[in-house]
Amino acid sequence: MWQLLCDELAHLFSRVLQMNYEDFCHIATVCTEQIGQKCKRFFSPSNFMKFEKDDSGRIAILPFYLYVMRTVSLTQARIDMSELDEDSDGFLQPHEMEAYIRGLIPNLAQLRDMPSAFVQMYCRIAARKFFFFCDPHRRGKACIKKVLLSNCLQELMELHQESEEEVTDTEQAENWFSLTSAQRICDMFLALDKDTNGTLSKHELKEYADGTLTDIFIERVFDEHVRRSKVGGGNSREMDFESFLDFVLSLENKDTPEGLTYLFRCLDLNGRGFLTTADIHTLFRDVHQKWIEGGNYELCIEDVRDEIWDMVKPADPLRIALTDLLSCKQGGTIASMLIDVRGFWAHDNRENLLQEEEEQVEEA
Repeated sequence: MWQLLCDELAHLFSRVLQMNYEDFCHIATVCTEQIGQKCKRFFSPSNFMKFEKDDSGRIAILPFYLYVMRTVSLTQARIDMSELDEDSDGFLQPHEMEAYIRGLIPNLAQLRDMPSAFVQMYCRIAARKFFFFCDPHRRGKACIKKVLLSNCLQELMELHQESEEEVTDTEQAENWFSLTSAQRICDMFLALDKDTNGTLSKHELKEYADGTLTDIFIERVFDEHVRRSKVGGGNSREMDFESFLDFVLSLENKDTPEGLTYLFRCLDLNGRGFLTTADIHTLFRDVHQKWIEGGNYELCIEDVRDEIWDMVKPADPLRIALTDLLSCKQGGTIASMLIDVRGFWAHDNRENLLQEEEEQVEEA
């Protein structure tokens, strides 16, 4: 279709990048004749109207082509996922999602040369993000419709559109589904697992992010998100690899409803569904201790607490609910301030950091 779009416009109209509705209808006829009837549905009047037009009423062919490609990809993805849906209930279990991802690897430019020994681990890591965002109730089943509409699938498919040479190291690290990111996560877990038993204790997890997370936050993570082990005694509790992936996903996606929901359960010290000034004071006390140990200036905890209240502006002036954090658009920043001394430092130095970013852009 792309070749026909380019050839027909160049040959008949001398316009390679744009087409008006008359061109659109002509190309619809050519595509239907040369490719088949399946093309017809993409050339409806309503589809033409979806795209931005120039002053002459023309649309760019690239956005139209990308729309076709994405629609076909989603249709194929739905077919592939439905074939893997053993219960035929519209949901995928972890092993089914991993099988779907494994089938995509040979067709994704940045993944096809992955070492075979790492494929299984990669699929576990990649599948977990789908469940983090598409299985909010943690039932172990991700809705296929949600998966198809999620940003996760788009992020995974991006590995098909670009060759690895065209992607910067930063972009690879930021894409959870890149090989670079998966190896980083795996290496991180192995480095933390000092006793090499395949799980992380509270003491081991405290070394995450160079030990900048507070002790009370680590305790709350285990209270809310780590199941008790079936071995090692009734009170034994260590974090398995899947729980670690959820932990990392929440910290790397603090501004999303899913990430903030995970973190709010940890911040809600008494499980009441809201935070009080006493909760904020208790949570920030550990951040304050690390702040002072790092050689920084003295802080007044009450001032920070009041600043957080001003940032949130909760509906109830005496308590902060999850809905307040989500609606204030600063929930991720506030969570960072309460669990991570480095997160508080970034907030405290936000003006300097912003100025540095602007200077770097100007230099570029």
